[in-house]
Amino acid sequence: MEKARPASLAPSGTVRVTNPGGSSPFVFTCDHASNFLPAEFGTLGLPAADLSRHIAWDPGALPVASRMAEALDATLIETRVSRLVIDCNRPPDAPDLIPPVSETTVIPGNASLSDKQRAARIDLAWRPFHDTIAEIVEQRLARGQETRLVSVHSFTPVYKGKSRPWHIGIIHDDDRRLAKPLVAALQRLAGVTVGVNEPYSPADRVYFTLERHARSRGLACAMIEIRNDEIAGETGQRKWADLLTGIFSNLEPEEARAPDKAQWESQYNRPAKNQ
Repeated sequence: MEKARPASLAPSGTVRVTNPGGSSPFVFTCDHASNFLPAEFGTLGLPAADLSRHIAWDPGALPVASRMAEALDATLIETRVSRLVIDCNRPPDAPDLIPPVSETTVIPGNASLSDKQRAARIDLAWRPFHDTIAEIVEQRLARGQETRLVSVHSFTPVYKGKSRPWHIGIIHDDDRRLAKPLVAALQRLAGVTVGVNEPYSPADRVYFTLERHARSRGLACAMIEIRNDEIAGETGQRKWADLLTGIFSNLEPEEARAPDKAQWESQYNRPAKNQ
């Protein structure tokens, strides 16, 4: 169990790296790992019950990612502040970077923020998270270590009144080197309904971490979304972590050439060097 954290965290404490020297080619990120609110934000005007809901974090995602990373000798990079304070899987100019509404819940503490307040939140958690990923990836590439980036998330079974039938979803853009064999392996599992670009796709602006750190460097990547009722407890977390570990132990990217980097940059209207 994680040790108790202070009521407030300095930027150096808002991101955590486990096993930075991992031998696996996989680097896992958990962008919505925590529902922790530093003391200076209070409850953002929300009742305590809302802070345990999916609007505040991705329930179950971190235990799954942690177990996978340990079994595979992989590196894991996680956020340690709630997505309600700032969503680290969004570009800094995104309207939902600091969401005024999450699903249908109004977040009073996120209303009418000044530019200074927004910048402070970016400096608190968003920038340390992305700087850390960049540093880890660049160190690996400098020593010639193969690197594949995978983000681990969870999603709510019902969103805005609509049920979601998938047990797990794999999100990808036009680079399917990891996603294609991963989907194929999951589809061979009995009783598992696999979503491909479900319940989200890159068009929903949920692919930012992978765009910034993998696609910009031509690295194979994919995003995993597990329905959170599947991983609400230790039994389900262990089940899915072990299933995915077995797949990742033998998962090799498709041999097809990576999509042209210039074409990708044009498609996403992003410069070659992230700002």
